[in-house]
Amino acid sequence: MNAVDLGVNLFVALFALVDPIGNIPIFAAATAGASMRQRLSVAGLICLFVAAFLTFFFFTGLSLLQFFGISLAAFRIAGGILLLLLGLDMTREDFLKSFTDSDAAQDAMDVRGYARRRFQRLVVPFAIPLMIGPGAISTIIIQAGEAEKVGPAGQAAGLIAIAAAAAASFLCFALTGPLSRILGEVGMSIIVRVLGLILCALAIQFILMGLSEALPGMISSGVTKPYPTGGH
Repeated sequence: MNAVDLGVNLFVALFALVDPIGNIPIFAAATAGASMRQRLSVAGLICLFVAAFLTFFFFTGLSLLQFFGISLAAFRIAGGILLLLLGLDMTREDFLKSFTDSDAAQDAMDVRGYARRRFQRLVVPFAIPLMIGPGAISTIIIQAGEAEKVGPAGQAAGLIAIAAAAAASFLCFALTGPLSRILGEVGMSIIVRVLGLILCALAIQFILMGLSEALPGMISSGVTKPYPTGGH
């Protein structure tokens, strides 16, 4: 694998795992009543945090897990449980309401203060683990190992892929206003519940993958694959 292939593969994987398009309804609810400048400021802070966090794990992920004596299997199981709890919360009727900010309309000119308050509220559970979940972190750690084999060019490609995924997420959140008006409150609520169901399934997948690595032979390999690959 060369540096270009590594960068492209990492960008595609990160964009799919961070899933800014699927997270638009939650971001819309979290910034309801905010001005465009306020919304863009919040999106910028969140995407900068995502880029910084992923970059941190890109360079230190393997060493960090080794330092604490945590296997990748254990990390996947723990992350899967956390995602499962979040997915169950997303299926509740009042999930979106927990992100709303009733003070947004009263201080439309307070861009920095609003962005700071909203960012503090959205770091958990929106940025982590909804955007940066065990899948994204595991992917970063695995690709970091591949980047070391390629050399400095591979590490540069990894950083560019992280920056590109964060920039693409920012663009998606910048379109929150028009999309939320098109979908409406009912449409966003439906999308969030469907996303919660998908997140629960993804969480179970992470747990099964972790268990299959921790207990080889105990779980069929067909269960841990995303879908059957031939055969009957």
